[in-house]
Amino acid sequence: MTIEKAILVLAGSVVMISALLSKYHDPLWIWLTIFVGFNLLQSAFTGFCPPAILMKKMGMKSDKDSA
Repeated sequence: MTIEKAILVLAGSVVMISALLSKYHDPLWIWLTIFVGFNLLQSAFTGFCPPAILMKKMGMKSDKDSA
């Protein structure tokens, strides 16, 4: 799995989990969903994505490395 696909899996999982937590536990969990959305938006413009940096340090390959 490449870093780009792992980021999508991670972001989607966190959004789904926080949405469920906000419905069944505490409505304030919706802020985690907003935080993930904001980070996805800013990374599209800036290219800065902390989870991608960590995944690269752990040895995962990027789509750019494959090409």
